[in-house]
Amino acid sequence: MAKPQHDDEIEGVSKSQLKREANALQELGATLMTYSIKQLAPLNLPEKLVDALAEGKRITANGAIARHKQYVGKLMRDIDPAPIYAFLDALNGDSDKHTAWLHQVERLREKMLADSKTVEQFIADFPDVDIQHLRQLVRNAAKERQAQESGKQVAPKAYRELFQLIKTYIKEPALPSLGGDTDTDEEDNDE
Repeated sequence: MAKPQHDDEIEGVSKSQLKREANALQELGATLMTYSIKQLAPLNLPEKLVDALAEGKRITANGAIARHKQYVGKLMRDIDPAPIYAFLDALNGDSDKHTAWLHQVERLREKMLADSKTVEQFIADFPDVDIQHLRQLVRNAAKERQAQESGKQVAPKAYRELFQLIKTYIKEPALPSLGGDTDTDEEDNDE
């Protein structure tokens, strides 16, 4: 007669650890509920989870909120939370990659102000840019800088607009994806 096998040979996870993981997913879900669905779109979350996050914003009763957080936490068990944490860090500006990207944009702006060849290269790299608007921003930002250097109090409006314009063309590499159909292959080839 064969002896029944015991689960002693298999290392299990304690109930306390499972509870901590469930609570962490629940809190992550609650954090996701504070963001708009549009902000979370790059994550490519499952449709059922996106609907639950949207529904969570409409619930106002405390007991219902607690139950809904548990439901969202349950839905999140099927998802790897690491890319979500990385995405939220990038969204909040807490990521090294995000900081490096911002510095890259700043350096490009400074190069544009210092050398017109950089502007021409940018136009060649991004042919869909509004060339007249770009050149006007560079020209106005340079004038703002000259005025500030001469001691005048000038708001750096064009300087900031130029930064925003560059940001729209230089895509941030720090935004992770949970999979699905994305264009990350094209971005990876550019590096």
